[in-house]
Amino acid sequence: MGIYLNPSNVNFRDILTRKIYVDKTMMISVINEFMSTDNKYICISRPRRFGKTIAGNMLTAYFSKGCDSRELFAPYKIAKDASFESNLNKFNVIKIDVNSEFRNAIDKNNLIIKLTKSIRYEAQMQFPEIAFAEDDSIADCILKVFDATGEKFVIIMDEYDVLVRENVDKTLFTQYLDLLNGLFKSDTVRPAIALAYLTGILPVVRDKVQSKLNNFREYTILDAGKLSQFIGFTSDEVQTLCEKYNISFTECKRWYDGYHQRGYEIYNPESIVRCIEEESFASYWGMTSSYETISDRIQQNFAGTKDSVVKMLSGECVDVNVTRYLNTMDSFCTSDDLFTYLIHVGYLAYNREDGTCRIPNKEVRQEWFNAIETNAEYAVTNQIIKSSKELLAETLCKNADAVAKALDVSHIHVTSNRSYNNEDALQSAIYLSYIYALNKYTVVKEMTAGKGFADVVFIPFVPNIPAMIIELKRNGSAMSAIEQIRAKKYFDSLSNYSGNLLFVGINYDENTKTHECKIEEFVK
Repeated sequence: MGIYLNPSNVNFRDILTRKIYVDKTMMISVINEFMSTDNKYICISRPRRFGKTIAGNMLTAYFSKGCDSRELFAPYKIAKDASFESNLNKFNVIKIDVNSEFRNAIDKNNLIIKLTKSIRYEAQMQFPEIAFAEDDSIADCILKVFDATGEKFVIIMDEYDVLVRENVDKTLFTQYLDLLNGLFKSDTVRPAIALAYLTGILPVVRDKVQSKLNNFREYTILDAGKLSQFIGFTSDEVQTLCEKYNISFTECKRWYDGYHQRGYEIYNPESIVRCIEEESFASYWGMTSSYETISDRIQQNFAGTKDSVVKMLSGECVDVNVTRYLNTMDSFCTSDDLFTYLIHVGYLAYNREDGTCRIPNKEVRQEWFNAIETNAEYAVTNQIIKSSKELLAETLCKNADAVAKALDVSHIHVTSNRSYNNEDALQSAIYLSYIYALNKYTVVKEMTAGKGFADVVFIPFVPNIPAMIIELKRNGSAMSAIEQIRAKKYFDSLSNYSGNLLFVGINYDENTKTHECKIEEFVK
């Protein structure tokens, strides 16, 4: 048993002592399907705090010959699976936490040399009958053990991409590429590898690193395939936790939901666990990083970036091409590259069915607000957002003139001259102006209602405020918008709603580029 070679199960054992643990052990069954096949090279990429390290520690406890984990797994789902016995503690495991090694290294430029020396020393201790040379690489050590014993290896590297994300010395990076090449690209070493399992925030870099890792099958935040449900909490798991700890599942969804994976809604485990422990809804994930991740990127302001950011801030989706980004920190050439990066780090959510991205939830939206607050390019956006609380109050007081004036400002801001008169631009202006309402309302766009579709419906989830139906007109009148709400009985869609209801009619005049508003209270 060693630190790197055949480690114990102590890390996973400690995880199981936590107050909140969600059973993800059936991931082992899927991984067992990959063992010793062409799919045995796996790379998992997810944002921070999504459970990558916990999964790696679980796999280490299961595969490592340095421990006996039968009783450890006995209470969990995998113990009843047909594959459980097949690989339990039967492999030599090399476990490397690249991030910890890098952060803790006093001489970072000597990192790979020191790591190799440590693993070679542990190999000599565990296999004293084998002669290891002082210049043996990790791959050489694996080959010598395999040749002498026939025993295969499982290699688990956590945060493999830290040296890609950090601006490291060229010599260190070259040594790291040599390490990857020796472990994963050598046909000589390949038979000795039963499984290679890498985790990181970014997918495999598609230039310098790709040739070293292009035999890996990737399971990313864009598409995690068969592993979708195992990294992050699913809706069913969160609902079970909410019921157990008497937490509002509806509010959890509003704060922390929004990531989609193959039919699963995925939540950030860090946020859910902290929310339950603290018995309070807050932006816990944001406490572990900095909104500068966003602000540094949107400052690049590629063509179309600002328009798309404003649309997403107002709750809309935007198209994104995720196929061009090279997965590096210095290959941003378009807004698509920028948004793809922000998807990988968790600040945007991706819908692979329609190729769009959006801000996933209330927690992450707050990080976007923090980012634009310090960005001069978004000063007007920031002011509109700050004024949206006052605008909602004016609307509830039926101050139609204040609403019209606020829309004059936001409509100009959210669109260019070419698209100013588009209906989509007017809707974006509405969404942005009322963004504070997301704290009190569920906003439904183009809601099926009565004899047609209501443009925007605001349904309150807090007491003592009215619901609102907003109808938009162009080159007409605000009164005609109100009359349409009545004539097409859009309010029928709220037949189960017993509170007060406001009709808000808004008209935009293309010639004057001004808005007119009329607000009426619906009397049943």
